Amino acid sequence: MTNPSSAADWTLECSGCDARRGAEGLPTVCDRCGMPWLVRYPARAPTVVDRAEVRRRHGMWRYRPFLPLAPDEEPVTLGEGDTPLLRLERTGARLGIPDLWVKDEGANPTGSFKARGLSAAVTRAVAAGAGRFVLPTAGNAGVAASAYGARAGRPVRVYAPRTTPRTILSQIAAFGGDLVLIDGHIGDCGRASRAYAAETGAFDLSTLREPYRIEGKKTLGLELALQLGWTFPQAVIYPTGGGTGLIGMWKAFRELRDAGWVGGELPRMYTVQSTGCAPVVRAFDAGAEHCEAWEHPWTVASGLRVPAPLGGALMLRALRESGGGAVAVADEVLARTASEATRDTGIDFSPEGGAALEGVRLLAASGALRAGDRVVVFNTGAGWLYRDPGDLPPV
Repeated sequence: MTNPSSAADWTLECSGCDARRGAEGLPTVCDRCGMPWLVRYPARAPTVVDRAEVRRRHGMWRYRPFLPLAPDEEPVTLGEGDTPLLRLERTGARLGIPDLWVKDEGANPTGSFKARGLSAAVTRAVAAGAGRFVLPTAGNAGVAASAYGARAGRPVRVYAPRTTPRTILSQIAAFGGDLVLIDGHIGDCGRASRAYAAETGAFDLSTLREPYRIEGKKTLGLELALQLGWTFPQAVIYPTGGGTGLIGMWKAFRELRDAGWVGGELPRMYTVQSTGCAPVVRAFDAGAEHCEAWEHPWTVASGLRVPAPLGGALMLRALRESGGGAVAVADEVLARTASEATRDTGIDFSPEGGAALEGVRLLAASGALRAGDRVVVFNTGAGWLYRDPGDLPPV
């Protein structure tokens, strides 16, 4: 667990203006412009010796030179990270992308990539003295927050849409989360979460309203580079809701390059969303710098049901800086793709993972992906979390 006496050797820089601040306390968004803080490590210079040491450790926190953890601190952890990177030979051959891989985040302790971000966020908040937590969720973040809150011995209030898959809601309750269901979407849950934080003093773990979930999600990119022998793929295909994974990976790739750990061109980043909630795709296609709220959002891929992402500008910046793009997939197609891929590969694809895989097909057909590209698609969570046991076929 954490040691509150440890002094931070990182600072915070606003992603929207030139404001800067120290890491003390429980930072939320920038007081000046309301945009998220990004963590910077001006006093650190990860070395080749550090890179060799990474291979001798295990889990997400092996990347300590790039993470907000002082030398004498221990994180709040459940063994997150080290998820499989698997080749998709048959699928890649069908899509015309022979060098196609999937990073399967369903292998994390709580069944999704949310374990990474919540491990980092809870670690830093507990070290700063947080006594209780609250957050809105489209599903998987609530599971992870409840589990890491339990690990840290802190209560967690979770606001979730009533339409969230029942298996996910049962997992939140199983980990001791104080679950409150809302008739609406995650934006409505966010307003309830902020009101509860203001009323009780609970620390709000909402996406990008504190700076450390990005740092945990950043390990997606650090781990990918390690698993590829300290090289980058040509393209990363990522199903996007709130966007911390996309933003974090782009941050990680640049930090690895700046540290001299990985050379060559940075990957092209591609966002995939549902046609029922695609604010990032719409903004990207329009050449906008910010996302406008999506009216009446709906998708079976609950992690993509984020109508007004706070990190919209950061996502659009990453897509454009990397030379990538954004596509949207219809619900019936992403669901069918997830089901077919699960049977074909033995990997348990979530609807979000199905969206990403279908995004590969669209991007390959358009020429954005080329046959010689090494392409990594992200399955951000386990498909079983979305299946109601009542849906089982008769035996």
